[in-house]
Amino acid sequence: MTGRHDRDQGMVTAFVVIFAVGLLAVTGLVLDGGRTLVTYREAKNVADSAARAGVQGIDEAARRAGGDIRLDPAEAETLACELLDKSGYPCGANAQVAVGPDTVQVTIHKDVDMWMLQGVTSSLDVDGNACLAVGIDGPTTDCG
Repeated sequence: MTGRHDRDQGMVTAFVVIFAVGLLAVTGLVLDGGRTLVTYREAKNVADSAARAGVQGIDEAARRAGGDIRLDPAEAETLACELLDKSGYPCGANAQVAVGPDTVQVTIHKDVDMWMLQGVTSSLDVDGNACLAVGIDGPTTDCG
């Protein structure tokens, strides 16, 4: 019986070490993956909100002159950039605003540093879109 006992000596230690390394790797995936998802969701919410703020920039002068309802590109960009600046994504640095005839698109770039994989960075590019809608009929054009 003593011979068999000697062969098994140290097996528990090896199992614990392998299990601990695996558990640490899974914990790292959960922490870093969770941080990436939270950062993506936050950036997506800000991009969508900024795009919706931008489509509030209606060209009032053209509308009062009897023209179609359309966006004032400068006003739309200003409104979107104001919301982005307040949210910590300054225009030009980490966020871009593109204004079309009846749409506003906001793109936010965000880097997420990993905690468990030191030196590794996950880059996210998040888009938010909104189109001009008038009344209860919805968008004046199909902006997707």
